[in-house]
This record gives sequence, C-alpha cells and structure tokens, in this order.
Amino acid sequence: MGGRATYQDYGATLRALLPTGEAWPRMPGLLRDDLLDALGETFARIHNRALDLIEEADPRTAVLLLPEWEQALGLPDECTGQAETVAERQRRAHAKLIAVGGDTFEYFTGVAAALGYAITIAEHPAATCESHCESPLDPDDLVVGGVSMPWCFVIDIGAPTETIHELDCVAGGCDEPLRIWGNQLLECVMRREFRRRRTTRHLFLRFAYGDA
Repeated sequence: MGGRATYQDYGATLRALLPTGEAWPRMPGLLRDDLLDALGETFARIHNRALDLIEEADPRTAVLLLPEWEQALGLPDECTGQAETVAERQRRAHAKLIAVGGDTFEYFTGVAAALGYAITIAEHPAATCESHCESPLDPDDLVVGGVSMPWCFVIDIGAPTETIHELDCVAGGCDEPLRIWGNQLLECVMRREFRRRRTTRHLFLRFAYGDA
C-alpha cells in the first residue's frame, strides 16, 4: 500500500494470511470476514497516522505538531508576533527553520520567500579606479537620523506594495481571516538576519515598495 489505507485493504491482507484448507473457506459473507475487517480498521488507522506523521515532520505542512515546531524554534519571536492563521504560522516556522546562516543575497531572498515575500536586493558599489569610465561617481552620502551613511553601505530591498496571503482552505480554520497583508514582518526579519552576520551587520537597509 503506497498511500492511505482503508479497513478493506487490511481486511483483505489478513484474509490472505489465513491458513488454507477446508476448515478455512474463502466464500464471502462469513462472520470471520467481519472480524478481520474490524481488525483491519485498527491497522488502517495506525497506517494513516504514520503517513500523517510524515506531513507533521515538515513545518510547512504540520498542523498537530505545529505548536511543538514553534516551541522548538522559539516562536513567536520579536518579529513574528502572534500569527492570525495556520498557514501564516507554517510559513513563519519554515522561515525560522531555514534561517541557519548566510551572507549572500540568495540566502536573504530565500528567507523572504519562505515568509511569502518576493523581494529584490540591490547594492551600491563604491566607485574605484577600476570602475568603468561611464560609471557614476559616488553621490553625496545618505543621511539617516543625522548620521552620514556612505552609499556603499546601503542595501535596497524591493518588494510589492502589498503581499497578500490567502486563507489555506485545508489547514485553515473557520474563524481565520480570508486574507492578511502587511510588510512589517518582512522588514523586521530582514533587519534581524542582516544584523546576525558579521559581514552584513554594518549595512543599512532601505525598503522600497511598488508593483514594478
């Protein structure tokens, strides 16, 4: 049995294991078959629960073990807060699980994608004597809170104006909102992840939202 099982599947398996001979007739409708089907219901339930455990081993599909995943990952944390839907909790748990370290743009975009955000990341390389002759020279520093910030330390993160997460009709509950949106989670997680790396914690993140 490759997929989910029924009591008929295990009832047939148990009948196939019976001894042979005149004392063990195979005609349908015997009381013995009802007993084997009843036993098969227990085996089928155990079989299907084992398949459920495979789903629960991944936070993206976990429901029953989702609270255990959240506890192991330290959720909710300073960025996530209390998620409104099961699907949102699954996304946040998966994003926290894969946020194991990295300082490449691919790593940061992957963490954002796990949260449900499609982002772009751009940097402002400093002009050097090896730059192309048509490359612009460094403009005036960006001033943030009265502090001058060289552009080579500025990272632009682009995202859609609104990222809308729809209700998961399978895992979601009847009391959950049909849609949730907002970018506060994205900004908090990105700032946290950049601060965690020695090679990126000095960078200033600037967020821009639009449909382009």
